[in-house]
Amino acid sequence: LVLTVLAMPLMAAEKETPAKAGAPGTNVDMPFLMAPLTDADGKLSGYAYVSSRLTATSDAGASLVRDKIAFIQDAFVRDVNAAEIATSGDPAAVDNPALAARLLADARRVMGAGKVASIAIMQVQIAPLHPSPVTAVAGQPPADSPPMAPAKAAQSH
Repeated sequence: LVLTVLAMPLMAAEKETPAKAGAPGTNVDMPFLMAPLTDADGKLSGYAYVSSRLTATSDAGASLVRDKIAFIQDAFVRDVNAAEIATSGDPAAVDNPALAARLLADARRVMGAGKVASIAIMQVQIAPLHPSPVTAVAGQPPADSPPMAPAKAAQSH
């Protein structure tokens, strides 16, 4: 009975493994991918920084993927610059399932058949080109604010 009680947390931890992880030794974390985002007029509105993880079909396949990371990343960069990654209704939101399908196809094309099992989009961070509009300073301060003292000139020694 005591062993069963002690083993319960261990079994619960095993069930909580993330769905984005493959078998141990088969995951390959890719470098961040910087993808341009455009507005409705086709003008650059920001960038999406995409973190992804490839899962190889075996430990040996993962080693081969690691050897070709630069070539896979090059294919990813070309892909996200050739076609939009945003959802059709919201140019500031990334269509993760469609992007994952495209990147998986790119990785499989670079690696060949049977080497890459899946890809997971781990994180997407949106960085707008102009984060907030700049507002002009209003003319006069409110009447009830204290008067401002002029700044003192710097003294030279």
